[in-house]
Amino acid sequence: MEIQRLSQVAPERLRQILQRSRAEVFDDERAAHVRGIVEDVRRRGDAAIVEHTQRHDGVALSPDRLRVDRQEVTRAYDALDDGLRTALATSIERARRYNEWLRPPALQLEEMEAGLTAGVKFTPVEGVGVYIPSGKGAFPSTCITLVTPAVVAGVEEIAVVLPPRRDGSADPAVLVAADLLGVSQVFRCNGVAGIAGLAFGTATLPRVPLLGGPGNPYVTAAQMAVQAHGVRLLSFLGPTESMIIADASADPDRLALDLLNEAEHGTDSAVILLTAAEGVAAEVVERLPRYLAQLPARRREFAEAALSRYGGAFVTDTLEEAVAFANLYAPEHLQIATRDPYALLERIRNAGEVLLGQDTPFSAGNYAIGVPAALPTGGFARVASGVTVLSYLKATSVARLDAAGLARVRPVVERLGEYEDFPAHVLAVRERGEPG
Repeated sequence: MEIQRLSQVAPERLRQILQRSRAEVFDDERAAHVRGIVEDVRRRGDAAIVEHTQRHDGVALSPDRLRVDRQEVTRAYDALDDGLRTALATSIERARRYNEWLRPPALQLEEMEAGLTAGVKFTPVEGVGVYIPSGKGAFPSTCITLVTPAVVAGVEEIAVVLPPRRDGSADPAVLVAADLLGVSQVFRCNGVAGIAGLAFGTATLPRVPLLGGPGNPYVTAAQMAVQAHGVRLLSFLGPTESMIIADASADPDRLALDLLNEAEHGTDSAVILLTAAEGVAAEVVERLPRYLAQLPARRREFAEAALSRYGGAFVTDTLEEAVAFANLYAPEHLQIATRDPYALLERIRNAGEVLLGQDTPFSAGNYAIGVPAALPTGGFARVASGVTVLSYLKATSVARLDAAGLARVRPVVERLGEYEDFPAHVLAVRERGEPG
């Protein structure tokens, strides 16, 4: 992991860090490849999904095996030990509790002034498709963080898509997590083809108006592509990224451990340490090899790339400079490892999540606290939020005037309607007459 002074980073290198894997998602050649698969699925449905699953995932499936049946779900329970089943259930319960706390009342009405009542009605979207990655490992936690808020919101149709394992089976922990959440529509297929299948609907996969899920740049590019066909995305959930802001009080061993947390996801991940304490940065870099050596070769390779390609340790002149860069970068995951993390929290504007203090590692946020772990990446935390119950709700405005209220608003309607040359607008209030 390279240490650099932030103010001296070359412009091209800074541009690479800020863009991170977003540049790969919007690569023209990749986008064209993805659009070809999307169009093929739109035209040929299940047949195209089966073909692309064999071509890109190396798994031959018949159309009738795209949907996971009840027998496989039953076998999935038997494949998990009691500890893992309990961990899944506990993670679901905490996510459910958080989202129930966050869910607004279905209807809120208030008399804003005499005769004028206004409010909002929240209703769930009718259906959602959730993509669960599996190319770099098994991710039942992704199923939990994406599906639990949809269940709390009351979404009627929930479909889960995940790539099959080499033997054609679906990851058993994902199947158990989905079943614990009451989701029966689980499909195994290539990620890009599956996203297209959910966008258009096929003989097997349902058509959904909303979809999303984290994945590699191809999967993210596919989600961007199907928006052109009327599908809304939950968020931009690309390759993962994390940032830590630390001061001289931070424990360098804990910093090193937490940097590896998101780094082990993949070579396209990004991990950044920001600190005004140059000695802390040096100690972290010194300790990293010890913890890297404890990772399996594949995860170690991922982590080393994430710590260098889009990441690094950057020394700032002040904590204020670190906060300013964090807001510019808009990280998916942000940990504040300072003496007073609450003081910095007030100045953080752009982040998918903020974890306060070194007793709150990223892994706890990912698995066990209940806060969302599906968070905007690639700088989209500037304009988007993590996936919660609010992501699955639509807000419908509600209003009522009584006769006195109508009289109060009539002059405004008349003046604006006349100015904008909408005579029917004016007639609608004028011809009603004065209240009796």
